[in-house]
Amino acid sequence: MPDVQIITGDIPGSIGRVAELHGTYYQEHWGFGLFFEAKVATDLAAFLGRYDEQRDGFWTASMGGRIEGSITIDGSHAAAEGAHLRWFVVSDALRGKGIGNQLVGTAIGFCRSHGYRRVYLWTFEGLNAARHLYEKNGFRLVEQRKGAQWGREVNEQRFELPLG
Repeated sequence: MPDVQIITGDIPGSIGRVAELHGTYYQEHWGFGLFFEAKVATDLAAFLGRYDEQRDGFWTASMGGRIEGSITIDGSHAAAEGAHLRWFVVSDALRGKGIGNQLVGTAIGFCRSHGYRRVYLWTFEGLNAARHLYEKNGFRLVEQRKGAQWGREVNEQRFELPLG
């Protein structure tokens, strides 16, 4: 496994790099454009602007000082809706090397340690490697619908992991 460091909390450049990782991957593989990358950057910046380390989690995977992956837990509505897993991405440099599983495990562990009853995420049909990783960690598909929150219509999927 490469020398990867999992860093907790925001570091300089993380918003731009996480948006870049999403923008590049989703443009190349799904044809998502500027709308999607801008949405990631805007929403992530808003999240980090209200980030509360007692409730929220933000982790980046760094190799050689460069961010190559991320995952977030938004706990702002955890009591009513569950903790929201967001902005999970791993670069081509680290994909398939266990870093994604490590990030997901870190996020789930954070939720367990904070007593959250449930974790959920939104994704879309066709991201088979990510789906496999979610299901391997206990998430189950609970809802599907057509939607365009990604900038074009896809079959959106909601996965949930009950914790207690």
